[in-house]
Amino acid sequence: MGRGDEREVAHRTDRVRADVASWPTGRLLSVAARVVESRFDEVLAGLGLTHAGLIALHHLADGPLAQRQLAGLCKVTDQTMSRTIERLDRSGHVARAADVRDRRRVLVEITEAGREVLAAARREEQESESLLGAVDDYDHFRHQLITLIAAAARTP
Repeated sequence: MGRGDEREVAHRTDRVRADVASWPTGRLLSVAARVVESRFDEVLAGLGLTHAGLIALHHLADGPLAQRQLAGLCKVTDQTMSRTIERLDRSGHVARAADVRDRRRVLVEITEAGREVLAAARREEQESESLLGAVDDYDHFRHQLITLIAAAARTP
């Protein structure tokens, strides 16, 4: 990128910043969520993941789970989880095996490839300047979002 292009990008960025500075906070959150989600979708697609797959891998990182347990943790239906697990299995990110204590149950376990892709997705989220790497204090920002969501969930 040449100097002229860099100046144009900086000017455009300044104009956007000046415009959105007057927006209500709720609107800022809404737009930020859409923009970050869209960028994160691209990152996940590049890793061969979906949001549902990422959340499933996150829960499986602590150990194998039955599909129904995993669906409950991910807040999706059994049918949705079945499709998610199928995709993760095809990509080598999880493995399925019968539960030795109850042969009717199938346990889902994260594989080494799944751990690697989960770590890569987490790194991208935290470090990418087009995602949350653009915030000054990632951990504090996450804490603030969690606090906001919990407070909103308490309000009737």
